[in-house]
Amino acid sequence: MRIRDGNGGDVPAVLGMFDGAVAWLTARGRTGQWGSRPFSADPARVERVTSWAASGGMRIAEIDGEPTGCAVLGSPMDYVAPAPEPELYVQALVIDQRFRGHGVGSELLARARSEAAERGVSLLRVDCYAGDDGRLVAYYESQGFTRTESLTVGEWPGQLLELRLPDPAGRV
Repeated sequence: MRIRDGNGGDVPAVLGMFDGAVAWLTARGRTGQWGSRPFSADPARVERVTSWAASGGMRIAEIDGEPTGCAVLGSPMDYVAPAPEPELYVQALVIDQRFRGHGVGSELLARARSEAAERGVSLLRVDCYAGDDGRLVAYYESQGFTRTESLTVGEWPGQLLELRLPDPAGRV
């Protein structure tokens, strides 16, 4: 698996990943996370993915040259208060459902940890959908994140999580 910086040419593939994830969730009756409408059919979501591609924070995982997942790294989402210390925030994480179970998400999160360390940042945060059976929160916990606070965006129940990295300055 290779992880590279994303760009505008990746927008169709990333929209396809989101569309596949929405279809997968919808087939399981789990529409609370992203609804049931494909991202590619929603102009606001197309614009969001396009802006992520232009932000410099999009990372694309590839297997044999084929895009298999995407993470977007940057500042906290507008609905999350910035941390009182430097941080790196996982704004989005999605995988191509054909590669489910291949460790794509884990590799993208490992890349986020590495980038945080390279930047001298000891806090990595993410928020995720906290509804239904809580499997997404459990996934992030399995990746080393710890719950910090619950949040609600409109009707969407979310969970903010953090991962503490070793302090680059050696402070305790």
